[in-house]
Amino acid sequence: MASLLVVSLPFWTMLLMSVSENGVLGAPLFPSMFVFGDSLVDSGNNNYLNSLAKANFEPYGIDFPDGPTGRFSNGETLIDLLGEMVGLPYLPAFADITVKGNNISWGVNYASAAAGILDETGRRLGERISFDQQVRNFETTLNQLKTIMDDKSLSQHLANSLTMVNHGNNDYINNYLLPELYATSFMYDPKDYAELLVERYKKHLLALHGLGLRKFLLGGLGPLGCIPNQLSKGLAPPGQCRVDANQIVDMFNVLLRSLVDQLNTEYHGSIFVYGNTYGAFSEILNNPNTYGFTVTDRACCGIGRNQGQISCLPMSTPCANRDQYVFWDAFHPTQALNKVLARRAFNGPPSDCYPVNVRQMALM
Repeated sequence: MASLLVVSLPFWTMLLMSVSENGVLGAPLFPSMFVFGDSLVDSGNNNYLNSLAKANFEPYGIDFPDGPTGRFSNGETLIDLLGEMVGLPYLPAFADITVKGNNISWGVNYASAAAGILDETGRRLGERISFDQQVRNFETTLNQLKTIMDDKSLSQHLANSLTMVNHGNNDYINNYLLPELYATSFMYDPKDYAELLVERYKKHLLALHGLGLRKFLLGGLGPLGCIPNQLSKGLAPPGQCRVDANQIVDMFNVLLRSLVDQLNTEYHGSIFVYGNTYGAFSEILNNPNTYGFTVTDRACCGIGRNQGQISCLPMSTPCANRDQYVFWDAFHPTQALNKVLARRAFNGPPSDCYPVNVRQMALM
């Protein structure tokens, strides 16, 4: 396993090496990145699980250099693109490290399709790696890092790394919004459910903080009432998003943004950032032509109403003009949409990334 070369340079020299006007030159802005989340950022962890939530077959990966890898996209995910912007290579999936022994110095991706903040979320789809288990998997990585770095180097490495968390989507679309399969909507009203999720979310965040991580980007939930899966249910007028679902989801976002303020006040020397996925996604849906999109209400790949009732089947034929579609399948955006979201997270104003963007976070 390759060791991490640590070179001591003056701060101003590192800045010149790292940042150009448009992006990254030379050294990465963060020494590594650790990713916790669901299928929006999964890079292949579900390939090794007994799960219906898999994307290791064509046409997934049709525009990705390595073809189908387990990424739920036609090409790169938000994490792949954000990693490129900060100067890091593609991160190995935690499961691939176990199987193939990949280098972990640049970071690890622990995300798992169908997983959520609650352990029960996504159970109907088979095995998945919950947020709680993802944190425990990070502890395994930490033990591995201790074998290649001394305590001081490791502490600095973790404190300067970017930690990306993208959880909560499945706690709605594969839990709360499926009352026929999950009891949560009968047990909790929307506000109480959002509070439950954010309370559990906070617990896992603080566990990661206790293990040495200090720079956190927390992705908010997008307008889930607008995804093809929800449009296919016929619970909204034609051409409109499911308003009730969006209102429920936004309750979670409001609490998550408030949590960011709370944690930034309580944990000096750390930075917690809220990524306003809902706002960015909504703006794109409302002004698609500005971003080069022509199709916003149906998937590029899938079956049924809005191609949202069944996601991509093996060897099915997707749309040809993928860069004009917002949605790749019933649940996930195209690579083209991911590019827009990644740029806004990296360079956007506080309305996109609060209180600072990823580029600014790197310099803190």
